[in-house]
Amino acid sequence: MTFLNKLSQRSIPWYPLGMLGVFLFSLTLRFWGLSRFNAFVFDEVYYAKFANDYLTNTPFFNAHPPLSQYIIALGILIGSHLPFGKDAMNGLTGSMLSPWDYRWFNAFTGSFIPLAVGSLAYQLTRRKSYSFLAAFLACFDALFIVESRYALNNIYLVLFGLLGQIFFLKALAKPSKQWSFIVISGIWFGMSACIKWNGLWFLLGIYLLLISAWAMAFFQREVPRINSDLLGKHPLTNFLYDITHLKLPKLFLGLFVVPIVVYSVGWIPHLLQNPSPNFWQMQEEILGYHQRIKSGPDVHPYCSTWYSWILMLRPVVYFYQSTSIDKPSDPVLPSLPQGMNEVVFDVHAMGNPLLWWFSALAIFLLLWLLGDRVIFWLSTHHSDDISQIETRPILRFPPTAEMWVVFYFVINWAANLLPWAKVTRCIFLYHYMGSSVFASLALAWWIDRWLHSPKKYLRGIGITIIFTVIAAFIFWLPVHLGLPLSPDGWKMRMLLQSWI
Repeated sequence: MTFLNKLSQRSIPWYPLGMLGVFLFSLTLRFWGLSRFNAFVFDEVYYAKFANDYLTNTPFFNAHPPLSQYIIALGILIGSHLPFGKDAMNGLTGSMLSPWDYRWFNAFTGSFIPLAVGSLAYQLTRRKSYSFLAAFLACFDALFIVESRYALNNIYLVLFGLLGQIFFLKALAKPSKQWSFIVISGIWFGMSACIKWNGLWFLLGIYLLLISAWAMAFFQREVPRINSDLLGKHPLTNFLYDITHLKLPKLFLGLFVVPIVVYSVGWIPHLLQNPSPNFWQMQEEILGYHQRIKSGPDVHPYCSTWYSWILMLRPVVYFYQSTSIDKPSDPVLPSLPQGMNEVVFDVHAMGNPLLWWFSALAIFLLLWLLGDRVIFWLSTHHSDDISQIETRPILRFPPTAEMWVVFYFVINWAANLLPWAKVTRCIFLYHYMGSSVFASLALAWWIDRWLHSPKKYLRGIGITIIFTVIAAFIFWLPVHLGLPLSPDGWKMRMLLQSWI
């Protein structure tokens, strides 16, 4: 019996305790030294200032929808009245604020990302071990930590998109509450789009799942309801059957009308303060703005191609400054650590390298596996006898519970990545954050299977991956949190020349 099976039989509530530990660990990493660098870091020059402009009723133009700035403004409103976090102050937003004031709400919200990832994993499989592993790995995705520690907007886009998908899965699992869950799902998708337009990629993933299920149902002519005793108790055992039996009026209202309404309503506070351009003109202005932006190193030194994100070939440097004991003290920087004569402060917006590379391998393995199963299904789709489903030791196809989980990962990973292939403006590694969630879910899925395997070498592979991911996280942590490094220590962490 494997360790995880023994643990699951204990009376200790390891799952809620583990998820609480995940949340507290995420919270600690995001708040530790949050005021470090008394300056704007990367796009804080836009989002922190725009958020404060709402509070001071200052007109401005923004090239993105306004919801994230409302949220950051709420954080400023609360944070500026709190009696702590005021060690450093600046007037960069137009008001005297501390960096803590305009960063803390992002840090708090970002701490829930691992829990959202774990919740999605649980909705897909009802496996607590897999849910915990998914949340645990999400803790060590450093790009999400970096994005949470500054007044930026990508963390909200991903969180709202994940919540939209979670409630869609809830709608499938609970027919009695289907309509309410679909509406809630549409609300979250609309909110994600109101952060940035690419928040719609999460909704696109659901659309593609619906289209694929309907196409397969049409191809099979009839969708059998699979006996759960045959394939095991699983929330997605009848995924194909359930998704093709969703009522079109509910889907149209919940996943089309509701997101549009939520997105439109999200503009009301902005338009009350900035009535010109009007709503439709703003959409045209945003589209035109992004179409006019070119790409390449002349536009921005950290522009990257969409396919390079998979292997994290070109991260973004959010902050870099070197100093020495001979230079005058800089109010932007912390004091030099004792005994260090020369120091580099660097914040690299990059994921945990080993986590991303293992996740890329995991998703490509699923692509290969799915392709192999599709070929098998095409050769046997004419059979109506469910007992003829192939019973290989790894997976089964056509649509068994496990294969729909695999399909879910691949579709959503592609839906969040491939639309960027048509984008001509300068794009950055953080645009891969949506896809990286599903790649990480795929890795956790593999590891969970290996840890439950009776084969010792598979359990060894799973344990090795977990510990190497943790070790890589610790090694690269200084360039995620902006901790002081010696020049040699910094160079050691720049593993690829393209990272500099």
